[in-house]
Amino acid sequence: MELILQVLAWEPTSQVLGKEPIVTFAVLLLVIFVVPILFERLRLPGLVGLVFAGVVLGPSGWNLLDTESPLISLLSDIGLVYLVFVAGLEVEIKHFHRQRKRSWGFGSLTFILPLIVGTLIGKFFDFGWNTSILIGSLLASYTLLAYPIISRLGVVNNEAVTVSLGAAIFTNLSALLVLAVCVATPQDEAFSGTGLLSLLTWLSIYSIIILVGFDWAGKEFFRRSGDDEGNKFLFVLLTVFLAVVGAQFMEIDKIFGAFLAGLAVNEAVGEGPVKEKVVFVGSVLFIPIFFVNFGLIIDVPALITSITTLQLTLLIVVGLIASKFIAAFLAKLVYRYNWQEMLTMWSLSIPQVGTTLAAALVGYQAGLLPIQVLNSIFVLMLVTSIVGPLITSRIAVALTSTPVTEVATPNLSDQNTATKQSSWTIVVPIYNPQTQQYLMEMAALLAQQAHGRIVPLAIATAAAHMDAPQLEASLRRSERLLAKATAQSRVLGVEAEPLLRIDDAFAPGISRAAREQKAGLIVMGWGKRTGLRARLFGNVIDNVLWTAHCPVAVTRLMDSPKKFQRILVPLENLTASTLQPVQFAQMLAEANQAQVTVLNVCDRRTSSSKIAARRSHLTRLVSNLAVSNPPEIQIIAHENVAQAILQAARLYDLVVLPFTRNRTNPSGLTISDVTTQLAGQLTCSIVMLGEPQHTQTGMILTGISPTTAVV
Repeated sequence: MELILQVLAWEPTSQVLGKEPIVTFAVLLLVIFVVPILFERLRLPGLVGLVFAGVVLGPSGWNLLDTESPLISLLSDIGLVYLVFVAGLEVEIKHFHRQRKRSWGFGSLTFILPLIVGTLIGKFFDFGWNTSILIGSLLASYTLLAYPIISRLGVVNNEAVTVSLGAAIFTNLSALLVLAVCVATPQDEAFSGTGLLSLLTWLSIYSIIILVGFDWAGKEFFRRSGDDEGNKFLFVLLTVFLAVVGAQFMEIDKIFGAFLAGLAVNEAVGEGPVKEKVVFVGSVLFIPIFFVNFGLIIDVPALITSITTLQLTLLIVVGLIASKFIAAFLAKLVYRYNWQEMLTMWSLSIPQVGTTLAAALVGYQAGLLPIQVLNSIFVLMLVTSIVGPLITSRIAVALTSTPVTEVATPNLSDQNTATKQSSWTIVVPIYNPQTQQYLMEMAALLAQQAHGRIVPLAIATAAAHMDAPQLEASLRRSERLLAKATAQSRVLGVEAEPLLRIDDAFAPGISRAAREQKAGLIVMGWGKRTGLRARLFGNVIDNVLWTAHCPVAVTRLMDSPKKFQRILVPLENLTASTLQPVQFAQMLAEANQAQVTVLNVCDRRTSSSKIAARRSHLTRLVSNLAVSNPPEIQIIAHENVAQAILQAARLYDLVVLPFTRNRTNPSGLTISDVTTQLAGQLTCSIVMLGEPQHTQTGMILTGISPTTAVV
């Protein structure tokens, strides 16, 4: 009633919103939901849109959101901690180990040079040493905003790219260390040798406790907790906030502790559903609110009208770009990289988003950075988040992937060879009678080609008691499905060994049965169910992909697999590790006497010589499959990968796609992918092939989120 009276009295909107946290929260949710989508359609990062939305809705714009709102402050603080924690959790430590010395070398160059340049800029504008050094540290780190671009181009294993990825660990950790020292040093005091030594000693002790203690505790807890994802999820959240509390107790800045916590549990969490859920919770709510709150603080009138602020902004932007260029150029001279590799390293180290914005906000709240510097960092974020990925997309196309030593893993071709010693097994989980016929036909074609067998699998979920009526009903239903599957396999002329299993849940039952049967492939149906529950808790396909020991083929079959005559396999990464979909398609093609086409889409600006080189490279890769009827190779130059594939797919009966989960960059915001668009718009049959998690090497391909798939 009070809110209605205020509206009727024409009280200013900002006051109404400020007094009603629910309204404020609703506005934030609307911004988070709408703005990133709009900016991504404009080919701009979604996080830029969130900061821009904060500027528009804050005091510099419509004044709809109050910067002093307790709700926004709380959620933004959690988002700040979450952002830096995810940055540590997402660190690819293997890239650092792969090129450790060169990562240290380039990391030192791209950290020290911007640090010096930023410090000199600060002193030029008469800031104190503490503030000037903090400005330098803001320029020293970088965000791997072009992460998905280099993955899509298949150049992650290029040495220069690997060095850049590894160097990001050093620069981010060093920048946060400098921030912790600056914040812990009183603003009106200069750095003293004794005080600095004491502070570094406490920081070292704290770091050892977090990195060693939390790493051990995480591994022990994950080992003892088994499959209980809920407790694992809570444990990860507890570690980050315990680290933050410990940091504040020792008068160390909280985001330094959050980043260390991310590094500490990195190995224990690994790549799995727990990590996905932890990142998901932050990326859909807390981290976006942090970016919105950052925009609320920006003073646009002061930025536009103040000559000093404009000069400071110009020097910071130019100083960052120039110092990063010099660092990359020195690395080129020392490590003998070519110009394309050097420019790629430069472009990867330009974007200043996650760690930079977090450290800038902490410095501003601590009174070390004036609003003029915060305004300049806002412009720096806008410029670098656009320029960096743009340069990467233009330059990295010319890179070649450096061969790396990888652990040999079994693939579908290996399975065919192995059939001479033992029968290849395909597990077909059955649940939906409407899709069962096509699933069995698909499995039968593959089994006939490999001289294997089919194991139709029905899972009856266990109740508290084995004599529960629900379990009895589930067993009877499962027996009917298995009887039907056995009859279908008999008609198809394939050996079938039906299996009925009682288990706690569908996903672990499928994975365990596949392992016990020594399966070489799992063939499952795919549905279109999505939603918060599926994203947060996962579903059958999601969990099977994480736990299965063998490839998983998730199918959406619009027609009988026996009728497939033209099969399309779009490939983005031209590496040997991405040929699993081609191998799968070739097995189907040989069973149907069909033709496989391998499609690669390159940028429209790619020269004819580079297209010829890509065709030659792809032909060599495909030739390694040693098949009697090799697939056709097609290269298309197009500015939109998804549209090019959709146009080509109109002439095909089946499209085989890689099935991997979405990647989140260190800002925690989900990166849109090509396969998600394809799965939603393709009208023909689709097979999405997911590999077991432990066999995936390097950066993951873009892929459809497995939470959209169900049996």
